[in-house]
Amino acid sequence: MSKPPSLAPEDTRILQRIPLEIFLLSLIGAIITTFLFKVMTGLFVLAGGILAAASFFWLKSSLSRLLIHPNKSKVLRSVLGSYLLRLLLIIAVFSIIIIFFLEKIIAFMAGFSIIILVFLVEAIRTLPRIKKWKS
Repeated sequence: MSKPPSLAPEDTRILQRIPLEIFLLSLIGAIITTFLFKVMTGLFVLAGGILAAASFFWLKSSLSRLLIHPNKSKVLRSVLGSYLLRLLLIIAVFSIIIIFFLEKIIAFMAGFSIIILVFLVEAIRTLPRIKKWKS
């Protein structure tokens, strides 16, 4: 049996930092949105960010479980089920917001989309390390 793969300490720090960064940026966005629009709009921005952070954390946990487990074929079904459940819950949340709070869906999507900004910033921060590795 082979040893399970492990991440470099810097990679582990980045993966632990991403949900916190998503939450903090969505909190900042919610505060700004509250002052510019209404409190409910700010809450929807924050809720979108919280859902994005929770989704990332859930996905990271599922994939870590798959990578660490020695019998990958046995745990693959569980990971796929977890992924599909996560996707269905995200669709359900978006559907509920569309049905009951149609005018707030843009605010929620803005909060949920903060994950893209966080990934972009982390990629830019990691770029010098990759260039150093290649040379």
